[in-house]
Amino acid sequence: MAVKFVIQRFDSEKDSAPRMEEFNLEIPKGATLLDCINLIKWEQDGTLTLRMSCRSAICGSCAMRVNGHARLACKTQAVDVVTDNKVVIAPLGNFPVIKDLVVDLEPFWASLERIDPWLKPNESVKWERERLQTHDDEKLIDDASTCILCASCYSDCNVMEVDKNYMGPATLAKAQRFVFDTRDVKTKERLDQLNELTGIWDCTHCAECSTRCPTDTKPLARITELKARSMEHGYSNSAGSRHVLAFRESIPGKYPGTGGGLINENYIPPRSLGFFNIPALIGILPVGIRMMIRGKMPPLLPHTIEKFDEIKRMFGRFKEYLK
Repeated sequence: MAVKFVIQRFDSEKDSAPRMEEFNLEIPKGATLLDCINLIKWEQDGTLTLRMSCRSAICGSCAMRVNGHARLACKTQAVDVVTDNKVVIAPLGNFPVIKDLVVDLEPFWASLERIDPWLKPNESVKWERERLQTHDDEKLIDDASTCILCASCYSDCNVMEVDKNYMGPATLAKAQRFVFDTRDVKTKERLDQLNELTGIWDCTHCAECSTRCPTDTKPLARITELKARSMEHGYSNSAGSRHVLAFRESIPGKYPGTGGGLINENYIPPRSLGFFNIPALIGILPVGIRMMIRGKMPPLLPHTIEKFDEIKRMFGRFKEYLK
């Protein structure tokens, strides 16, 4: 199968802008994408630069963008990504490019260091051997422990694209691994940090991180677990946590006039920003005025849907579950 490989080329020491270069290759039967790139390097252009190591989807070194999205080249069958007889390959996104498919991963490692990614046990308790943990306790951190730090999630994270200070999905997934570890005693300190700006509440739930993750880490699920754990520990005064509470209060109509089984769009913004956060409320006032002028303003008194009692019973059961 003859395929055109379109690969981004760039040398930060020589080039002012990246360029795309085409290579034609007959894909061998059963070849991975990494196999094909190596054949191009070995047989057509030895200057093509990439990272690779284990070739077994363990080290994460060969992560790159394939047809616009991050993948592990060694875990990807080449024929599976051929579109219109072509494969487009580029370096990971959200990183400075050093050369060709090699990016500078220093921002990724710096983000990871922010959460102190190591166990902080109770040192006053001395164990004769290792610190013990039950199978059920281990299951709480099992998925996060599969992260191979390939940075695929970081590459395709939409928040990282606009806010380089955001901790990033891999860092937050790693944080879940320690917050939920029953042997770690710094839960409060960790949650204090994660609830600050650029932490868990800045995630926009686009799910790109979990979609691109080559393991079972699935960062979005881990971030969701961190949010739930934070709420359980009383972290409810950030814009993100107030937004969650706004939905929880609005739909079942926790307070008179807040909702009737539907989202009350008049209640959500001020509840999320804070009812007494005057500067923020003034900031969204022009949006409300434009909505009113164009007839888009939701009704002040929310409509109550049919079988609203069933909705309230569902939320009641959820409340009992949380106890």
